[in-house]
Amino acid sequence: MTDKIGFIGVGTMGEPMCRNLARKSGLEVMAADRDDAPLKRLAADGVKSASIDEIAEACRTIMLSLPGGKEVEEVCLGASGLVAKAKLGWTVIDLSTSPVSLARRLYAEFEGRASAFADAPVARTRQAAIDGTLSIMVGGSEACFARIEPLLRHMASEVTYCGEAGSGQAVKILNNMILFQTGVALAEALAIARAHGVDGKVLFETLSKGSADSFALRNHGMKAMLPGVFPDRAFSVDYAMKDLSYAIAMAEDRGVPALGADVVRELMERAVELGHSKEYWPVILRAIEDATGKP
Repeated sequence: MTDKIGFIGVGTMGEPMCRNLARKSGLEVMAADRDDAPLKRLAADGVKSASIDEIAEACRTIMLSLPGGKEVEEVCLGASGLVAKAKLGWTVIDLSTSPVSLARRLYAEFEGRASAFADAPVARTRQAAIDGTLSIMVGGSEACFARIEPLLRHMASEVTYCGEAGSGQAVKILNNMILFQTGVALAEALAIARAHGVDGKVLFETLSKGSADSFALRNHGMKAMLPGVFPDRAFSVDYAMKDLSYAIAMAEDRGVPALGADVVRELMERAVELGHSKEYWPVILRAIEDATGKP
């Protein structure tokens, strides 16, 4: 096999990640997706459209950027999945956010076929994916990390080795759990301030100068909640609930209370009931406003 990289899944985050990889790595990149539109756009950057079977035949390194654990399991563990096709010397890198237990299972399956596997979920926004400034958290063997880190740095400004298989997923999932809980605090504060006649802009700008400052405040609070802008094709409530469910499952698996995460889940479920499932997740503000009747 020649030194080619396969990239399976070029959606909202995968497309700009694949583009940066093709532009910066100097290697041939082959991409697969059910949607032809991003594949056509990526062709301008030299990315070759291919099937998963063609990628499995031609590439030694294969990256996945899929919606969640269900899709990763299908691509890897299906009857004709990557595990069944695995060859000596393969490296499979899962950039998706999927369950810790699945990452550990895939590590064992690929290792048993003399192939390497790393879970390497990404954090930060779509704009960070476009700019190549993502944060990537990696789980797997140290030897595998040493090989793949240069490739990951074509897509990220921060690449962190977190430990054995599943550790990257664990850190990413908990990162999102904390982000969502911070989002709830911001939404509650904004709703309470407005109910008392305090201007939301004054509130958030003042918070940004003190101990309540955070990435979530400056981005999800100021850019989404404050102006009430919750676009589709951003990180939706549906996707947020998927990641949150992984965090809650991790807690339940070890008997750790996750009361804050349970509150987030209730608000997200209410946002879905109100018809906001496809909108950017800070729309949970609407669930709080609906409870007060004071948007």
